[in-house]
Amino acid sequence: MENVRKFYDQSVETARSLYERCRAFAIRTFTKDDNPMKSSSTVHPVNTNQSSTAIVQTQQPIPVHKVIMVGSGGVGKSALTLQFMYDEFVEDYEPTKADSYRKKVQLDDDEIHIDILDTAGQEDYAAIRDNYFRSGEGFLCVFSISEMESFDAIHEFREQILRVKNDDKVPFILVANKFDLDQNQHRVSMDKAQELANSWNVPLYQTSAKTKFNVQEVFFALLRDIHQRKLAGIQMAKGGNNNTVQEEQSTCCLCF
Repeated sequence: MENVRKFYDQSVETARSLYERCRAFAIRTFTKDDNPMKSSSTVHPVNTNQSSTAIVQTQQPIPVHKVIMVGSGGVGKSALTLQFMYDEFVEDYEPTKADSYRKKVQLDDDEIHIDILDTAGQEDYAAIRDNYFRSGEGFLCVFSISEMESFDAIHEFREQILRVKNDDKVPFILVANKFDLDQNQHRVSMDKAQELANSWNVPLYQTSAKTKFNVQEVFFALLRDIHQRKLAGIQMAKGGNNNTVQEEQSTCCLCF
């Protein structure tokens, strides 16, 4: 009897399992979704008009102002340049024909790039300076207040710049460097230097690459001069174009 009971219970369990599987298959096969358009994800339509009405903002290129460092060897041109570029004083520097540097700075309300070409002052390189000067937009002419020879030499640099640029209004600053030296080491009279600057109608700055005195000021003064000169040229060009259009319109009116 015990074996008969076990067989009966197993048969009932098997029949129940078979019934449940058949029922699940029937539901999957014959039951329809009441809302066939229903989806678990939502697809949003693309508005093709947005791309045509979007405002495309083009970034204007950052203007580049080219500065040339000129002066005799050993007056501190490289020291001034490196102090401005890296906020570091380099006392001993091996000169080359020319070293080029670039830095992005904030000039008043405008962001600009300054390109600095640090030229060698040795006579061996005098013949190639013309090529450097042609590319320059502004010049820092440096002499050392401890060397009268360097002050005398700036006349030649000035003449060469004016000859190459053919423009006596080119941005130009006279720089009396090594102002940190003791008074008894001064060999150049500042009164005489100021007289020369006045005769050339250019600014005179006293600087010290060692103490940072007026380093930022002299570079930014030259940059402002270059920047204003460029803006004036742009405005003049725009005004010239407007005048040309007006003249053409007037001529047409006269023809009729």
